[in-house]
Amino acid sequence: MFNARTLNDATVAALAERVDNAARDRHTIPVLTAEYPAMTDGDAYAVQAALRGRMEARGTRVTGLKMGLTSKAKMLQMGLTASLHGFITDDAAYGDGAEVPVARFIHPRIEAEIAVVTKHALRGPHCTAADAAAAIDFVLPAVEIIDSRFEAFKFDLPSVVADNTSAAGYVLGGRLRAAGDIDLVTEGVVLNRNGQVAETGAGAAVLGDPLESIAMLANQRAALGADIPAGTLILTGGITAAVHVAAGDSIVVQYQSLGSIRIKFI
Repeated sequence: MFNARTLNDATVAALAERVDNAARDRHTIPVLTAEYPAMTDGDAYAVQAALRGRMEARGTRVTGLKMGLTSKAKMLQMGLTASLHGFITDDAAYGDGAEVPVARFIHPRIEAEIAVVTKHALRGPHCTAADAAAAIDFVLPAVEIIDSRFEAFKFDLPSVVADNTSAAGYVLGGRLRAAGDIDLVTEGVVLNRNGQVAETGAGAAVLGDPLESIAMLANQRAALGADIPAGTLILTGGITAAVHVAAGDSIVVQYQSLGSIRIKFI
């Protein structure tokens, strides 16, 4: 599924450090392919794994997985055509009603998402949407905060994978629903910023069905020699194009049957 690596371990480690420092110091860097134009998606996931290792070594705990570039709107917005995955962490988690400091980020944006938690492991490489449905324990709403470490929020596929798919934070809220009690395809979402509708959408925007996103995640993980463990929180992907946020913005995301999430950026 992924192209063979072209970068050696020392270069992979150096690029992980570069991305990590940019995120921690809140400064932008050029896309990684500017220096390494032959960088493959295999190289990119190796850098992402090294980045995860650096974060875990200093005590950060991985709390789940996420899919990215799963909606046509987001693909068009970023000029890319393939979905990808990354991980989320405990130090980036917020609850409903949170006040989120924009000083933590470089140029933050938000996306409304449908999240799930698995009740048993999912393994590729032939995982299907039906397999994904059978593995879901419950469904809940989420808002992801994304924040590319690259200049002008512009990147190519290897660079954004290495940058952990622009992961920066996430907010959980609303109410839990059993997977069988909700139609993920038709679940509607309205994202309001400062009292005005900024984006609307439905679960169908995520690869036609968020279950397809989960199956793709399992299959991509299999190509890297990993699975999706039981109890994994999964952000299935942004339903709409990302929305810019700044200090003072009040966000309310309303879901058709999953309740709502409120966020204040300070």
